[in-house]
Amino acid sequence: MTTSLADVLAGRLIVSCQAPPGDAMRHTDTLVRMTRAARDGGAAAVRVNEPEVVAATVAAVDLPVIGLWKDGDSGVYITPSVRHALALVDAGAAVVAADATARPRPDGSTFADLVAAVHRAGALVMADVSKLSEGVAAAQQGADLVSTTLSGYVPGSPRQTAPDLRLVAELAAAISVPVVAEGRIATPAQAAEALAAGATSVVVGTAITAPTALTRLFVGELGE
Repeated sequence: MTTSLADVLAGRLIVSCQAPPGDAMRHTDTLVRMTRAARDGGAAAVRVNEPEVVAATVAAVDLPVIGLWKDGDSGVYITPSVRHALALVDAGAAVVAADATARPRPDGSTFADLVAAVHRAGALVMADVSKLSEGVAAAQQGADLVSTTLSGYVPGSPRQTAPDLRLVAELAAAISVPVVAEGRIATPAQAAEALAAGATSVVVGTAITAPTALTRLFVGELGE
């Protein structure tokens, strides 16, 4: 299953269809429509938040669904426990994305525990990491894909405005599982650069599916 998914994603785009709490776009039907638009535009897969949205997307879109569950806004909050991960599998996620940093998980479990539980349930795991050592550890613990999602958002990882292509290249050289580039990819050219750096596929979210955030960028520039 891992090989076939890697083949599906190779050289292609994954669109993250999410909206933060309080955003006008945070409505299940709206988010599912986003995933349909992503499919129609040629996306190879979609990444969505919360079991309800995962289930609705699985029912509506014939693409692999990467599910995550953001619970909280600090520490480990991207699929923070085995319970969260299994709820996503129950909702139909083909892949569960989870924080794979070295920080403690709220239920006292380890990332390896989560991987084992998800594999037993019949799904794959995408490890969201912030630096090379975390990606190597995640691959050793059984992650099926490793993503640079958390680079720049976790203490100890470099803060920058551009994608962390150095981390993409380091991971691609160090591990045998597919590397996914995610985080601050704002243009098609940057997406292509990520593939050239060694990524198997690229996740883009804000630049495609976040009208509120994009509007703020324009408003801020005009204000300046």
